[in-house]
Amino acid sequence: MHKLTLLTIFIMSVHKSLLLAMSAFLLSCAERVDAPAHEGALTQIPFEKVKIEDNFWLPRLKTQKETLVPFSLEKTEYAVENLRLTAAYLRGEKVTGRFEGARYVASDLFKVMEGAAYLLTLEKDAELEKQIDEIIDVIAAAQAPDGYLYEYHILPPHLRNSNHSTGDRPYSYVDHSHELYNMGHMYEGAVAYYRATGKRKWLDVAEKNAQHINKVFFEGDPAYNDGKPVMQAPGHQEIELALVKLYQATGNKLYMDMAKKFIDIRGVTYKPNGKGTLSYDYAQQYKPVREQREAVGHAVRATYLYSGMADVAAMTGDTTMNVALNSIWHDIVDKKMHITGGLGAVPGIEGFGPAYQLPNKNTYDETCAAVGNVFFNYRMYLMTGDAKYVDVAEVALYNNVLAGVNLEGNKFFYVNVLEADGKKTFNHGRAGRSPWFSTACCPSNLARLIPQISGMMYSYSDNDVFCSFYAGSSVNVSLASGEVKLSQRTNYPYDGAVAIDVTPQIEGQEFTLWMRVPTWCTENQFVPGELYSYVYENREQVVVKVNGRRVKSNISNGFMPISREWKAGDKVEMELPMPVRYSVADIRVEDDVNRVCITRGPLVYCAEEPDNDYNPSGYVVSVDGSSDVANIEDGILAGIPMISLSAKSVTAESEQAADLHLIPYYAWNNRGDNTKMNVWFAITPDEAREDMVLIKGNIADIKATYTHTNDNVYAIADGKHPSNSYDGSIPRWTAWPEVGKSQQVEVLMKKQQPIESVSVYWYDDKGGVQVPVKWSMEYRNGGKWQAFKPYVTDNFGVAPDQFNMVHPAEPITADALRLSITPRKESSVGILELVVE
Repeated sequence: MHKLTLLTIFIMSVHKSLLLAMSAFLLSCAERVDAPAHEGALTQIPFEKVKIEDNFWLPRLKTQKETLVPFSLEKTEYAVENLRLTAAYLRGEKVTGRFEGARYVASDLFKVMEGAAYLLTLEKDAELEKQIDEIIDVIAAAQAPDGYLYEYHILPPHLRNSNHSTGDRPYSYVDHSHELYNMGHMYEGAVAYYRATGKRKWLDVAEKNAQHINKVFFEGDPAYNDGKPVMQAPGHQEIELALVKLYQATGNKLYMDMAKKFIDIRGVTYKPNGKGTLSYDYAQQYKPVREQREAVGHAVRATYLYSGMADVAAMTGDTTMNVALNSIWHDIVDKKMHITGGLGAVPGIEGFGPAYQLPNKNTYDETCAAVGNVFFNYRMYLMTGDAKYVDVAEVALYNNVLAGVNLEGNKFFYVNVLEADGKKTFNHGRAGRSPWFSTACCPSNLARLIPQISGMMYSYSDNDVFCSFYAGSSVNVSLASGEVKLSQRTNYPYDGAVAIDVTPQIEGQEFTLWMRVPTWCTENQFVPGELYSYVYENREQVVVKVNGRRVKSNISNGFMPISREWKAGDKVEMELPMPVRYSVADIRVEDDVNRVCITRGPLVYCAEEPDNDYNPSGYVVSVDGSSDVANIEDGILAGIPMISLSAKSVTAESEQAADLHLIPYYAWNNRGDNTKMNVWFAITPDEAREDMVLIKGNIADIKATYTHTNDNVYAIADGKHPSNSYDGSIPRWTAWPEVGKSQQVEVLMKKQQPIESVSVYWYDDKGGVQVPVKWSMEYRNGGKWQAFKPYVTDNFGVAPDQFNMVHPAEPITADALRLSITPRKESSVGILELVVE
């Protein structure tokens, strides 16, 4: 028995060694297939190979680990419960409860898990790993035997919510079911976790599902779609770029072929013919992708598609998509991007509008779209080696993306406006950040993006090393001539001084170090494209030294090359000038005419209420005035540079000299909710006043089925915004004592007008008047009342202490609105304020 035990232990040990060797082999294979096939393409150095050692990104990684990821895992627990319910049903157990949340909630969970995997790659954490392993067990158990994984269609009807756009059977409504979208995010999470831990369980689930999808969509499966191949691209792109990652992790060419097929059939095998979210351009299905020349439709869907196209082009050497990608990129940066890198200015479709339609206060700029902007541009950079794409990615990252989460890591922006009056509820029912959203794609996207930033800092090819993002960091790069270590020190993005210590493996090793020279530093504009330009010509010069001696080199594709025989101890120093700059927009951007935006380095600056004595939108600035830059000394913004300059404060009746203080745009709304903020500043008093007089009520009259004697129905639109649902300091409308009786409120507009959104702030005294059980709405057009259908991610909300905002599913115009309100059985209903945009 003793000998047998020893033999067993020996066999187990050998078996374990073989498994470890196999895992190492598979990981090495994954690294080999990362190499691009596109001529001129670069190879990214993975984020886990780069050690962050600075004061900007390192604290954010700490916040990710200690706050954002744990907080997000807690908030997505109900998605785990949905999967647990599905697994129990598949096992034949008697289950209770119902599917909770939106049909795509699993994707939010998968993205948070992906972010957790990246953190595990950077630093082992047994407790976090155990938590993720337990969730993976649930995911695996929720997968059908044939590989299908979508809780909503696996569960029987009585366990589902009836209000989801999923189709009556699997893959029957891929326009909006998000079946493939969910799986794409699962693939990315599974690959990240495999790379972090070497564990295959989740990767096996992903591969099983991918092979199932290949059979159903491209070969034909008797159990689906009557055995005919579905041959339809998904309504929400994501699976395309995820399949490329699955290929890179496994070496299975099937997944790359699938990614290419999904791209190839878009706009070919299927074109929707509806309106709004059902239109043919909403999901970029209006033409085959190679024939597309403009950025249209839903911005997140678009950038995920363009990222997948760039991935496939780079990995396969397919140059047939280059013309489309280049034209689309120019359409974005020349006509449709905010100076913050924000995309998707039109709220109704969360997407691209007509050229130059870039409002400031009434814009959308979803955080996920900025994340997609980073993904797309960084992939274009890797494919071409041109730094202009990094310049766009950097602006989107440091401004719109980072604005999406507060400095504490527990409150978020879904929508990113460039002007806030402290009242308008732009952020899904709030005038400031929210702790979470029912559609939580933005927080979960931030959870997975920020840990990957170090992977965007360095890339290489043959005997060339490219420094693309600047941050205190160290990395070892394997070149054809040998390995080289780079150690970078900088206080970027607050300071333009960058120092890099070079330690080659071989004394006298020959290679070229390419240092990125950002557009904002040497060109006459802040960001590439034709939308924005500096008021004054940029005459600053970038200085580069090696071992104290200045290097003269021509800038090529946005990089300054330094070619030499390198020795240990060589030191490269670069100085990127960071003066305060004033930018103007193309005159066709109506909201920015006679206005300027203030920037420094890669950062857009804004004025916020806590730092200024007057309304930030009422300041008039002079582009010839002087400015000072000094670090904030205390509070949550301590250490962040503040710009101060002389300006004028303008009201409708007067103007006076006043100091204007500005902070980086990403840092606003960290010192209290509902603060006022502004990015584009008037350069004349008349321009400032013109914006003030545009704020007018658009409601002509209000009627209700019943109004309490001491209340007033007109209080609904008096412009007085409540501090909470039990705010007794302002007038209100209630239907008390009509307990348990349905009520109607009819709102007559001053004229027929487009309806962008409707926001309702419910009154609730926690007694006789409470928030309703539900409500719905109709709108009147041409004398005919029609049902108001909410946008796909919206609902008729009944949350207290906030505006409940709802957008129409498709563009509508109306001259009246009618709310039908169902109260709780034991109470009546009331409204403090209603806003129609």
